Amino acid sequence: MTPLAPFTEIALLLVMAAVIGLAGVLLRQPLIVSFIAVGLIAGPSALDVVHSDAQIDLLAELGIAVLLFLVGIKLDVKLIRSLGVVSLMTGLGQVAFTSIFGYLIGLALGLDPVTSLYVAVALTFSSTIIIVKLLSDKREIDSLHGQIALGFLIVQDLVVVLAMIALSAIGIGAQTGGHGGGSIGTVLASGAGLVALVVVFVRYLADPLTARLARAPELLVVFAIAQAAMFAAIGDLVGLGKEVGGLLAGISLASTPFRESIAARLAPLRDFLLLFFFIALGATLDLSRLDAHVTGAMVFSLFVLIGNPLIVLAIMGAMGYRRRTGFLAGLTVAQISEFSLIFVAMGVSLGHVGDDALGLVTMVGLVTIAASTYMITYSHKLFALFEPYLGPFERRDTPREPMIVTSAATDRQEPLIILFGLGRFGSAVGLRLQRRGIRVLGVDFNPLAVRRWHEMGLDARFGDATDAEFMAELPLTQATWVVSTVPQHVTGLSQEDTRRTLLQLVRASGYRGRVAVTSHGTRETASLLSSGADLVFEPFQDAADRAVELLCGGDREARTEIPEIETEGRELA
Repeated sequence: MTPLAPFTEIALLLVMAAVIGLAGVLLRQPLIVSFIAVGLIAGPSALDVVHSDAQIDLLAELGIAVLLFLVGIKLDVKLIRSLGVVSLMTGLGQVAFTSIFGYLIGLALGLDPVTSLYVAVALTFSSTIIIVKLLSDKREIDSLHGQIALGFLIVQDLVVVLAMIALSAIGIGAQTGGHGGGSIGTVLASGAGLVALVVVFVRYLADPLTARLARAPELLVVFAIAQAAMFAAIGDLVGLGKEVGGLLAGISLASTPFRESIAARLAPLRDFLLLFFFIALGATLDLSRLDAHVTGAMVFSLFVLIGNPLIVLAIMGAMGYRRRTGFLAGLTVAQISEFSLIFVAMGVSLGHVGDDALGLVTMVGLVTIAASTYMITYSHKLFALFEPYLGPFERRDTPREPMIVTSAATDRQEPLIILFGLGRFGSAVGLRLQRRGIRVLGVDFNPLAVRRWHEMGLDARFGDATDAEFMAELPLTQATWVVSTVPQHVTGLSQEDTRRTLLQLVRASGYRGRVAVTSHGTRETASLLSSGADLVFEPFQDAADRAVELLCGGDREARTEIPEIETEGRELA
C-alpha cells in the first residue's frame, strides 16, 4: 500500500494502540502484550503500515532514556553498593550458563557450530526495558528482588556492550546502529569519565541548579528530559548504550529535593513514549519467517523460560538469599531482548548465518516475551504454586536476608501491633502509636523503607504481606492488631489484592486478633469488611473528617511532635 505521511501513520498507530489496548484490558491482558500486538498487526506481517521507522525509533529511544532515568532517580547508592556482588555474580552466571548450554542445544538440534554460537549468545540478552516497565507497574522496582534484578540487568547490558565491541573488532559491528564502537579500553575509560561527570555534577551543581529551575516547574521538567536524553546520547556515543546513560542521568538528580516532583511529572511521558518502543518491537517480528522453526524455537523457548530462572535461583540460593527472592528475581530473565534480534541480524548481513537463524530467534523472542510478561505479572501466584519444590534452592541460614530483617529494637518484647506498608501513611501511623507507648513491628518489602524505620528507632522487618512462609514467622500470637496501609495496585491483567491475601494468610496462620486495612473507595470498604476486615481506613475521608473537626474548633492535638516522614516519594506497596 502507499506509505502514509509520518504524522498520519503515527496517528493511526495511536488509534490502534487505544483500541487494541482497551480490548486487552477487557480481556485482562497485559498492556505490553497489547502494544506488541499493535506492532505485529501494523508491521510487514499484516497491514504493513509502519514505514516511518526513523520517527518511531526516535520516540522509542527517547522513551528508553526517560524510563531508565526514572529508575536511576530513585536508586539508593547504599543499596546498590550492598547488592553489587549478587548482581555481578548472578548476571555473569546467567550469561555463562545460557551461552554454554544454548550452544550445546543448538548442536543437538542439528545447527552448525557458527549458527549455534550466534543463537546461544543471542539468548543471553534479557530485555531491560520490558522488565523494568513490568516491575514499575507492579510497584516492585523498589523491592529486594526488583533491585537485584535491576543490578544483573545492568551487568547484562555491559556484557552486550562488550559483545558489540568484540564483534566490531572483527568487522561485524560496523554495520549496526546503536552501541558505539571502539576498544574495550576506550569504553571503560569513557565509562569512568561519565561516572566522574555524574559525581562532580551531584557534588557541585545538582542542588543549586534544580533549586533555580524549580521556580518554573515546566522548565524543571524540560531540564530533566534534556538530562536524560543528553546522558543517553553520550552513553550511546561512548559505547555504554542508552540504557546505562539514562540510568546515570537519573542518578545525577537522585540526591536533589525535587526528584519526586520530577518523577511524578515524567511518568505519563514515559508511558506514552514506551508505547512506540513496543510497537517498534512488534513491527520487527516478521511472522513469515516462523513456520520452518517451530520445533527448535519451542526447545529454545523452554530453555529460556525455565533454565534462565533456575540458574538465577540457584546462584542466589547459594549466596544466601531466600528461595522466594531468588524465584521472583529469576523470573525477570525468562525472555530474550530486542538486541537478540539485532545481534543475529548482524550475522545474516555478513553471511555468517542464514535467514533461518533470524527466523528461529524471532520466534523465540515472540514466545518468551509474551510468556515472561505473564510470568512476571503472576509471579507471586507462580511462587505459591512451585514453593513446595524449591527447598533445594535455599540454604538453612539464608544469611543475606537476615542482614536486612534484623530488628533495630533493643528489647525483644512481642509487638502489640504489626503494621504492613511503611510508606508515608504507614510511617505516620507507626510514629503516633510509638508516641502512645504501643509497641509496633513494621513490615515492608523495600529494604530502604526498613532501614529508614530502623533509623527512626522503630522495629521493622523485611518481608512481603503475600508471602505465606514469612507470615508464619511473625509473632502473631501476641498481636492485638494487624494493620495494612498497602493499597491495591491493578496493572494489566493482574488484579491481585494484597489486602485480601493478607486477610487470608493471617487467619490461616492461626491469628485471632483484629485486622485493619486501607481503602480508597466506599465500594472497596464494603467488600473488605465482608472479606473479614475488622476496620477499614479511608485516608482521604479520615483526613477530611479530622480537618473539619479542627476547623470547627475541635481538639487541636499538637502535630509538631511527629516529624514529617521522608518516604522519598514511594508509597511502599
